[in-house]
Amino acid sequence: MSLEAKEAIMSIKQIACLPVLAGALVWATGTGFGQDTTKKPHVPLQKTIGEVTATAPVPSLFVLNSGGAKLEGNKLILTDVSANTIVFADRPIRSAGHEMTDQFLMQWDEGKNSFAVDPPNATVSVLGGGNGSEVIDAVVTIKSPKLEGTTLTFEIAVLEGNLNGAAGPAALFIDRGGGGGGRGGSRRRFRG
Repeated sequence: MSLEAKEAIMSIKQIACLPVLAGALVWATGTGFGQDTTKKPHVPLQKTIGEVTATAPVPSLFVLNSGGAKLEGNKLILTDVSANTIVFADRPIRSAGHEMTDQFLMQWDEGKNSFAVDPPNATVSVLGGGNGSEVIDAVVTIKSPKLEGTTLTFEIAVLEGNLNGAAGPAALFIDRGGGGGGRGGSRRRFRG
């Protein structure tokens, strides 16, 4: 058999395999190899691991995000504050959620062990520098929040650090609330 005949037979075999390959691809995309595109409904706080059911307030941590932060005397000023506050708990509950920032602040003085009675400690962390690579932190005790538009001001006592030269987005990490540790009183229940 000549070389030309062998090449012709190989070309015919390759062409004959194309429909088989195309069929296999169609089958694979229509069955178990495709991604599940069913949209699942959002159910708040379904990230709880296990079967724990809270019967009392959940000791929680809070995060307020903002466009910037500065310390001026005995004041912490957060600008462009996010409309929602992140709320999360560690063991044994392991829940996470968020609530509107104005709602979070309205609960500040509720309960016998409220933040107004036992002010929380917080870390304010600012991404500074021109490219956001520098992080500048200060640890403070926060009290008496005042929200005016998107500017949130706290009275503070600085425990450690400063925000000198800080310019950039900021996060305020607020210590425990809700039962444990005497902070937050009986007010904190998760909202989704």
